Amino acid sequence: MRISIFGCGYVGLVTGARLAEIGHDVVCTDNNDGKIRTLQEGGVPIYEPTLDRVLERTL
Repeated sequence: MRISIFGCGYVGLVTGARLAEIGHDVVCTDNNDGKIRTLQEGGVPIYEPTLDRVLERTL
């Protein structure tokens, strides 16, 4: 399934990462350029346990 998520905060980013982990094609967007830049550089803009490992596998 193709899914678009608006907002890369605690709800959007975690939801998107987990949906991608189970095989969905997910695109997350945010109006905060800093969050997007951090994600593109391999960082995680929020703290959530194990999210960094999920993003490494799914980006």
